[in-house]
Amino acid sequence: MKKNLNRYTIAFYNLENFFDTVNDPYLLDDDFTPNGFKKWNKAKFWNKANKISRTISAIGSNESDYPPILIGLAEVENKNVLKSLLKSKQLRDIDYAFVHFDSPDERGIDTALIYHKERFMVLESETIPLMVENTNGERDLTRDILYVRGKLHQEEVHIFVNHWPSRREGAEITSYKRIKAAKTILGRIGQIQENNPNIIIMGDFNDGPNSESIQTLMDTGQLINPMKKLLSPVTGSANYKRTWSLFDQILISHSFLNYETNTHSFVKANIFAPRFLKEWKGRYKGNPFRTYAGDKYLGGYSDHFPVYILMDENKT
Repeated sequence: MKKNLNRYTIAFYNLENFFDTVNDPYLLDDDFTPNGFKKWNKAKFWNKANKISRTISAIGSNESDYPPILIGLAEVENKNVLKSLLKSKQLRDIDYAFVHFDSPDERGIDTALIYHKERFMVLESETIPLMVENTNGERDLTRDILYVRGKLHQEEVHIFVNHWPSRREGAEITSYKRIKAAKTILGRIGQIQENNPNIIIMGDFNDGPNSESIQTLMDTGQLINPMKKLLSPVTGSANYKRTWSLFDQILISHSFLNYETNTHSFVKANIFAPRFLKEWKGRYKGNPFRTYAGDKYLGGYSDHFPVYILMDENKT
């Protein structure tokens, strides 16, 4: 297959509990320590780090000559695990850097953005707190939204990396939290002092393309969701109780549908699910090959497949 030399990959990947082995007394990370429930140790950590790096380096490789230039991440514990990841065999020779802030999440899992320094320049970065309450009136200490403004080649873009509140207590009961997250992003977009800004909203939204929270974003008319068509009864980015979901998505603004010089144009969206990321046999054949199933160590990658979009840089 002939590749386009001006084609680049933008991805999102939920890493499924990418913790270091150190017990942080201020976080609920005890399970992921050598003496914890998961018996998490350095060998397991590096096995996971090397597997993640293999995955990241391969996303979009059939369609682009370059490794991904932007990768949003969910479920990373801290800067140390990101530093280790970028030192791993598959990524250490790629000119990657990252943006990360600690969030108030009780377990210590955060979002982050890896970027290719030759292709992307960070101009501004910050966290946007998600102020939601539980039904008892107490604040839900969930993940912040990571906001990064930068230049993708010559074009300014605004990136929001998300890991929205979970459905653990029930999808309908917790829906209001994810709707609030959508409205929080829209509020920040409303502050951008640009005409027709370039927006990329990526993340594990814990809601599918047809949910009220995602629809809240879409109802503005500013965005398109190229991931929507990828969900089917037999495909998705994660599988729970034999049902596929597509909580991992990348939404983009309509501005990426133009073909002006020095801009980027959307090409396609996809789920990255090669054979090495899947269970090869048994009742879960075809599902993501995860690190743990309960307390059973499987030694896999993640319980999510990455998702990605391809963009063409319009040079002439």
